[in-house]
Amino acid sequence: MPALPVWPLYLMFGMVPFWWVLGGLNLIWPVFSVVLGVVLLSRGKVRMPTGWSLWLVLIGLIVVSGTRLEKVTSVFMYGLRLGFVVVAFVVYLYVYNAARNGISWKLLFQPLMVFWLSMVVLGWIGVFAPRFALTTPVEMLLPKSISNDRIVQALTHVHATEYSATSQNPYYRTAAPYPYTNNWGTGFAILIPCVVAYLSSVREGLLRKAVIVSLPLSLVPAFLTLNRGMFVGLGAGMLYLGLRALMRGDVRVIASIVGVSVLAWVVTLVIPVMDLINNRVENTESTRDRADLYWQTINAVLHSPVLGFGAPRTVDTTTGAEPLGTQGQLWLLMYSHGIPALIVFLLLFLVIARRLSAAVSTPGKWLSVIPVIALILTPFYGFTDVNLSVMFFGIALAMAAVDGPVNRPGVPMAIPVPVRAGTV
Repeated sequence: MPALPVWPLYLMFGMVPFWWVLGGLNLIWPVFSVVLGVVLLSRGKVRMPTGWSLWLVLIGLIVVSGTRLEKVTSVFMYGLRLGFVVVAFVVYLYVYNAARNGISWKLLFQPLMVFWLSMVVLGWIGVFAPRFALTTPVEMLLPKSISNDRIVQALTHVHATEYSATSQNPYYRTAAPYPYTNNWGTGFAILIPCVVAYLSSVREGLLRKAVIVSLPLSLVPAFLTLNRGMFVGLGAGMLYLGLRALMRGDVRVIASIVGVSVLAWVVTLVIPVMDLINNRVENTESTRDRADLYWQTINAVLHSPVLGFGAPRTVDTTTGAEPLGTQGQLWLLMYSHGIPALIVFLLLFLVIARRLSAAVSTPGKWLSVIPVIALILTPFYGFTDVNLSVMFFGIALAMAAVDGPVNRPGVPMAIPVPVRAGTV
């Protein structure tokens, strides 16, 4: 079977700053599923990785839940969210098959590391120019009736940070290239394991040097997100990894965890992260608003537990301004697509986490924490966006190595385990 080309992944992950400046990053992202799908199918037989059947069930449930949409204006965002789910599945298939078909580990990992570097550089724009914003070509081309919509505006009008324009002393929280700070925090939490895995497996090259430099630099925009969920998710992932390493006496993994932790601690000596977070908590009603939103979301789901409502809906009975079914992947799936869709989604990540627990090398083990971090973040932050594809890029690399054999000379990612490809 001919090897899959890497250029479609560069088109997606490697050109993020370009798509961001155009204002089309989020709108064009689902379209890449067509590009990846055509190239993948044109190369012959497609190997199906662990969880593929659950993916199809999830997509089917989301499609059926579309019958519950009440407004024509909701169709656009519903279709966009469905597109994010489909493209993440196709990324999973593409990267998995590329690794199994002979693409070198070093080459295949590069687009994801370019994405990481783009995220760090754009994050630093928020450090130096926190009020930077840009009216994009996509925003100008859209009809005013569409571009003035609150959600569409967030997706197409790019900005470096999130902050309150009416506050006399606002908090400038890192956002670019995402529309919201919470997206940046989610991306950071799931990319850190990918970065450490890359540095543990690739020993030379200019890109590796750039990634090494970027790791400590990334902590400044990361801490400025004041993102509590990011710290919780990443901390839980490292705890999971650390406990496994202690049980197996894995000195290399323990050393890498200590190294990352010490690096983060050094940065906190310069940035008073906890003081900033505590000050933000004392001066915001976000925690109370979230609790109220979650409670009303649960009550609403009881009226349509199987199919949900197709999409989040705005009500005037919550203390916050956000619609029901937002502020967390768990609530989005349960409210928009029903309890069965939520169960399938959680089961998908649990099945993948169990399979990746077979990884035995340092890079393989770091990648295996991605589904764990995702599960921890599920109640707090939504990631039916670009981050879902980022997650399954890293998961696909780990899954291909665990299922083996893959082309990774000199880098033993995992002990080959004889399993039938395509099993859940």
